[in-house]
Amino acid sequence: MAIVKWVFWITVWVLIGAFFHYTLPQVDIVRVTDTYEKRIDFGENSIFWAQADIGTDGAAVNRDVFFIQTRRAKGDVMVYRNEDTGWGWPPYFKFDTSNLQAEAADAKSTTGAPTYVALKHYGWRNEFLTIFPNAISIRAVEGPDASKGIPWLNIIILTLFFAIVYAIWVRWRRFRMARIDPTLEAIEDDFAEKSGRFSRWLGTWRKKP
Repeated sequence: MAIVKWVFWITVWVLIGAFFHYTLPQVDIVRVTDTYEKRIDFGENSIFWAQADIGTDGAAVNRDVFFIQTRRAKGDVMVYRNEDTGWGWPPYFKFDTSNLQAEAADAKSTTGAPTYVALKHYGWRNEFLTIFPNAISIRAVEGPDASKGIPWLNIIILTLFFAIVYAIWVRWRRFRMARIDPTLEAIEDDFAEKSGRFSRWLGTWRKKP
């Protein structure tokens, strides 16, 4: 029983951690190498794509999606999609996809004359499932060693989340100690008393020495 309990809670916290890791914004220091637009046919991975730009047909099974190709300071490649989030989830209220694509195109540079930017995004990159992180904003930085800044939003959200979890846990613990535990103890005592009576009744049927 204890093993099942531990497995359950580990699974719950892993899912919560994955949710926050996917949803909360992250910043990469990158060099933009190219930007392009591609027609995407959505399949089983459609949950990892955002939605059509506000004002366009959101019911289509395929649509053109902007992409931003980059290379990190260490040399590895990262590709981002550039989609509106609109009023949906995650609540970034992003409506400026075309403007962001123009900014990314203007920030393109070469290996010989590199220009680095801080690209804020959310989501994951998975080549097997064809998943791309979604770019949120872009700003110029001095170089590949530039600071990413303090993630104040992430700190505030995680602090509030754990504060709420702690408050719920404290109230649940008090409720359990005041209501549930006494009830369970009463049930156990009643069961023990009835078991004792039944044992004594069975004893009356035993053959006396």
